[in-house]
Amino acid sequence: MRRLIAALVLLGASAAHAGAQKYEPLSASVQAALHKAVSDSRPAVSSFKTPMEAVEWLAAMSPRLEKRIPNREYRIDLLRSVHYEATRAGLDPQLVLGLMQVESGFRKYAVSSAGARGYMQVMPFWVKVIGRPDDNLFDLRTSLRYGCTILRHYLDIERGDLFRALGRYNGSLGKPEYPNMVRAAWQNQWGYEKTARLAQAAR
Repeated sequence: MRRLIAALVLLGASAAHAGAQKYEPLSASVQAALHKAVSDSRPAVSSFKTPMEAVEWLAAMSPRLEKRIPNREYRIDLLRSVHYEATRAGLDPQLVLGLMQVESGFRKYAVSSAGARGYMQVMPFWVKVIGRPDDNLFDLRTSLRYGCTILRHYLDIERGDLFRALGRYNGSLGKPEYPNMVRAAWQNQWGYEKTARLAQAAR
């Protein structure tokens, strides 16, 4: 009995609190644009405007993630990757962190009951729709690239309406629970304001 309970606990730990992006037929032009967005191998340059900005943002974010990801080197790599992919897609990096917290709890190998995978809980059909069937959705950068690209796609469809875009991302369009959870995580756990020194340097 104890073994059964332990197995059930372990199973619950690997599951993800996520819905599922729903397949919607895409025009050839949209498929091509998404394929380009995911495939684009730009140089991995810093997405921070200055080294000071990088130091302060990472110093603010890293302690909040320490309990979930104890390895400092990997944690910093994840945060740099989140900042890069979010910025590249025109998203707030803190929003993406909030989404990851709700979707996967920052578990790399999380799998939802619907089959969504990885940090960003991307549905496997996307690798076929976008035309990259060999992509591994458990890979950190691949998960972030797909997740940010998909959220950007939904934001464009919804003309910037984040509430509806998040609903599409989770497969719960029109229902408030998921968008509200992501907003709460974004604002309460990952809120960030530049220091006066950074704000002055940016002028």
